[in-house]
Amino acid sequence: MAFEYAPAPESRAIVDIAPSYGLFIDGEFTEAADGKVFKTISPSTEEVLSEVAQAKEEDVDRAVRAARKAFGTWSALPGSERAKYLFRIARIIQERSRELAVLETLDNGKPIRETRDVDLPLVAAHFFYYAGWADKLEHAGFGPDPKPLGVAGQVIPWNFPLLMLAWKIAPALATGNTVVLKPAETTPLSALFFADICRQAGLPKGVVNILPGYGDAGAALVAHPDVDKVAFTGSTAVGKEIARTVAGTRKKLTLELGGKGANIVFDDAPIDQAVEGIVNGIFFNQGQVCCAGSRLLVQESVHDELLDALKRRISTLRLGDPLDKNTDIGAINSAEQLARITALADQGEAEGAERWSPACELPSSGYWFAPTLFTNVTQAHTIAREEIFGPVLSVLTFRTPEEAVAKANNTPYGLSAGIWTEKGSRMLAVANRLRAGVIWSNTFNKFDPTSPFGGYKESGFGREGGRHGLEAYLDVR
Repeated sequence: MAFEYAPAPESRAIVDIAPSYGLFIDGEFTEAADGKVFKTISPSTEEVLSEVAQAKEEDVDRAVRAARKAFGTWSALPGSERAKYLFRIARIIQERSRELAVLETLDNGKPIRETRDVDLPLVAAHFFYYAGWADKLEHAGFGPDPKPLGVAGQVIPWNFPLLMLAWKIAPALATGNTVVLKPAETTPLSALFFADICRQAGLPKGVVNILPGYGDAGAALVAHPDVDKVAFTGSTAVGKEIARTVAGTRKKLTLELGGKGANIVFDDAPIDQAVEGIVNGIFFNQGQVCCAGSRLLVQESVHDELLDALKRRISTLRLGDPLDKNTDIGAINSAEQLARITALADQGEAEGAERWSPACELPSSGYWFAPTLFTNVTQAHTIAREEIFGPVLSVLTFRTPEEAVAKANNTPYGLSAGIWTEKGSRMLAVANRLRAGVIWSNTFNKFDPTSPFGGYKESGFGREGGRHGLEAYLDVR
């Protein structure tokens, strides 16, 4: 007899969301120059959470000028002094982690157990880690006296709003740069709360500026002549446009773009462990992860056994209220993203792939998509080639390691991959031939601030995290 779970909702009372928020420029919250605002809504309920000032080109210029003004003083501080601010920010994030986790879940739609147990600990860890580097830059391998670049323009996505902010801002500040950051229009709240953390930490005015807005604000920031470094995480299409904008300028650029990660299961893999890794690889954050293991490559001899176990496991996942601590799969971030996932899944079915989802009751309001599995998939199927960015897994088969490598590499992307086998020699041999920036062995979606992250081909260039993440913010010519 199966046990029924009693609801275990996290209290919304822990976070106080104001009815409206301004732009954060030069240490102060301010209205947009033209007074325009937009609403941010909760994906799980479609309720309006707050009204947010909408940045335009004039606001971008104000923020960049504030960052430029602050750069002289900030970059002149000894590394040990900059480190104190970063340590302070990290501690405040830890102190306010429950509040920030609830806020992130409300604004993004992902389950509270992910924001609480994964996102927030990693956010604090990145600030702690780069605080430790701030006074050791001459020992990082980039010359005896590496210098900061200046003003960093940073544009982040909606799938990990606070974590992507930490990936960008922590190394930029540690190396002596100042920042103008544009969060995604569907998830601006945690970045604005971070602005308040900067004030709470006593960070000098203008060092960090936050500009909520739409794509035009991001484009203006990328194109601004007084921005020295551009960092972008998001879609490959937008990344290509940014590369065209920056081409021919003196700006340094790093791009972390889309992916179509292969999760390769060999016949000697521990099936139960592999199933857990597959589920984590594609259903974590509703599959809205650039490094998601969205292509499952299974050796033919264990295909049926693995698929049976995988379907049983997927059937136990709980979809629903993201604030319920029992929830495994939360809401899709927006109506636009839900429409894209739905269209691609329908196309997969129309092209002849076999679709399966567990019995799953979707909530009546909000943006929801049931966990979905496609079998009888070939490399010609759209769902095997295009990034769906949702809880949709395509299953392909292979017979030999050579075929597995060939299929895994048969993609314009090159961000992530997973290998499941008991043989260490096979892990290393296959990993060495995969064109992916991050390769996990007998696990998936494990992150650490000390380890670099980034991709090949249309998944972008440059690395974030680790010692490698410092280089993008230093003049190492």
